[in-house]
Amino acid sequence: MPLEKPHTAQECTAALGAVQDALYAVGGKWKLPVIAALRDRGPQRFNELQRSIKGISARVLSTELKQMELNGFIHRKIDTGAPVVVTYELTPYADTLGNVLGALREWGAQHRNKIRGKITAEVSPPF
Repeated sequence: MPLEKPHTAQECTAALGAVQDALYAVGGKWKLPVIAALRDRGPQRFNELQRSIKGISARVLSTELKQMELNGFIHRKIDTGAPVVVTYELTPYADTLGNVLGALREWGAQHRNKIRGKITAEVSPPF
């Protein structure tokens, strides 16, 4: 296997900047669960979305939806009939996160198994 050429300081700075940008856009406890819920269940009204994400408060969900709309992941659709109905749906841009979500899901399962195995080994009798 050939050795990789060392990265320049400028390349490292650019790579770290890209990672920071990605974490800013989708980081935090709730953004990816919101995206996953909308991906799995399709467009939802606010209360439906809140019920589908265990533990999220209305205030936090509202803030997350606003930030995600600004970043182009969510579209807020308003039906002005009687009564007014607001639904949230993913934009086509949110589909670009498909590989990221898949990789995180795989890594998360691998990590959970590693930690469970370590905990089991620590509490199991040595015989």
